[in-house]
Amino acid sequence: MRLSSVTILVGTFLGAALISLVVATFAAAAIERSSADGVKMELDMEGISWADVTSDGLQVELTGTAPTEAERFRAITVAGQIVDATRVIDKMKVADSEGLAAPRFSIELLRNEGQLSLIGLIPAETDREALIEKLDALPNVDKVTDLLEVASYPAPDGWQLTLDFAAAALKDLPRSKISLAAKEVTITAMTASLERQRELETRLNRRAGGSIDLTLALSAPRPVITPFTLRYIIDDTGGRFDACSADTEAARDRIITAAEGTGLNGEARCTLGLGVPSPEWDAATSSAILALGRIGKGTVTFSDADISLIAAESTDRATFDRVIGELENALPDVFALHAVLPEPEAGAPRGPAEFSATLSPEGQVQLRGRIRTDLSRKTADSYAKSRFGSENVYFAARLDDTLPEGWSLRVLAGLQALSELAHGAVVVTEDSVKINGTTGNKDASADIARILSEQLGEGQEFRIDVAYNEKLDPDAARPPPEKCIADMNAIQSTRKINFEPGSATVTGDSRSVLDDLAEVLRFCGPLRIEIGGHTDSQGREEMNLDLSQQRADTVIAELRTRRVVTGGFVATGYGETQPIGDNGTEEGREENRRIEFSLISAPTEEATGESGLENGDAAGQDNEEEPEPAEKE
Repeated sequence: MRLSSVTILVGTFLGAALISLVVATFAAAAIERSSADGVKMELDMEGISWADVTSDGLQVELTGTAPTEAERFRAITVAGQIVDATRVIDKMKVADSEGLAAPRFSIELLRNEGQLSLIGLIPAETDREALIEKLDALPNVDKVTDLLEVASYPAPDGWQLTLDFAAAALKDLPRSKISLAAKEVTITAMTASLERQRELETRLNRRAGGSIDLTLALSAPRPVITPFTLRYIIDDTGGRFDACSADTEAARDRIITAAEGTGLNGEARCTLGLGVPSPEWDAATSSAILALGRIGKGTVTFSDADISLIAAESTDRATFDRVIGELENALPDVFALHAVLPEPEAGAPRGPAEFSATLSPEGQVQLRGRIRTDLSRKTADSYAKSRFGSENVYFAARLDDTLPEGWSLRVLAGLQALSELAHGAVVVTEDSVKINGTTGNKDASADIARILSEQLGEGQEFRIDVAYNEKLDPDAARPPPEKCIADMNAIQSTRKINFEPGSATVTGDSRSVLDDLAEVLRFCGPLRIEIGGHTDSQGREEMNLDLSQQRADTVIAELRTRRVVTGGFVATGYGETQPIGDNGTEEGREENRRIEFSLISAPTEEATGESGLENGDAAGQDNEEEPEPAEKE
């Protein structure tokens, strides 16, 4: 029986379908095994051995326990790089996480006299009310501001001990910041004096013992040095300081480094203090010290902005001229240099015996020539220093025991006569005493004649050639202080001292006003004057007060640069407290922005000096708060 063509065709299709089904079944199984094996291999290569991989059709299932949520997510990401991410089925678990660690408990205690603030995080078991009550009971504490937060964790070991220590320390520290954690305390505070600083450091360290890690940063106000002095000497033994002052640690290091470069012997002690005449003090002093080192031997003395450099008699003239010229060019404008090279004596001890003393217009005294004995030399040196000031005397006389009896008396008589002059010279010889110079005392010649007659005795020859200069006569040449103030205010009546808006910088058109004021002050001589700074009412009151103080200080600095003696001047800022015009109008505000000069009466000299120190301190303090815009002028 023959099969029909239809039957054969149907059979063929059924056979092909069966074969395809078998092949597809084996292909799907191969794909499942390949996907699972590929994912497992990649996970192992990435160090994710804790994950198991199984396949379910085309889907890949990930099982196992991930140590963290991040590791679980990483496993899914790695698997998604081998197969389509939609085929990855996440059946993983995450291990239970450990308990969270306790936070670091700490407190910042900020005290400013009567105000005390607490900021930080404390454990819940801390007796907060008892702590606040204890701090509120401290002497002179008016208000305690509680800004503490609480966390429900056990208190760390030593927490209460640390709190008790900090509370006790606050009793002695009215201006301080105490940072504390368990068994750790850092104290930053200002003390009244250096002695008090050392006392508190000893007490607090003893109280902390070994139970608390204590860090102290206590400071004391610096002393006020007046005049600001430095004296450096180079002789046969090397260099040494008779006096050293600096305003900052950096300035002190620079000065000492300069001295070390000129052969400083031993360890130098340089006092840090207030009152420096210029911010460039370290530049000026170090330059002068190095200049003295290049010269060789001698002394250099600073008294505020006045410099006296006296070289040794053996110094080469060409070297001296070159070094002094370089120093004069290097010094800041505010400093005035007086340099002296004593003239060497010609010849040996033979020849006419002579002793000479020269008094310069700046007050520097040079003693040269011959002196009879070492005792006589010491006596003459001491006498000269008592008359002219120890920092102004340069003694270069050599010993000569062949001098006649009575020589020492003649030398002392000549020095006493010289002290009656503003500047001049005295020459002592075996036969006579000659004195010449200039004075502001009309009776100076008579006074000198009286001194020499009494000291030299009868029959001794002396010659006096003294000129009277009215400009040196404080009574004849100088106008009354009231007249000086009136002249200064008259200058300002038409031309004011103006400043850049919101700053203490003098405007360019005001420099001629300062020049004229300085001319009046130089003619009037030393005065006790208050320079008062005033502002209008625009801006915050405290900012105006600070700005007025800075402007008054600037005026003193400007006058000092014009060679005005400002030792008796006091700068006071009044801010907006003393208006002379209506602050509601621009004209009135312009009137209120001013600098005033007024005399300080003698009975209030001590009080004024204290006020001046306070003003100076206030002007030099750092403002820890963020500055606000100054008044707009």
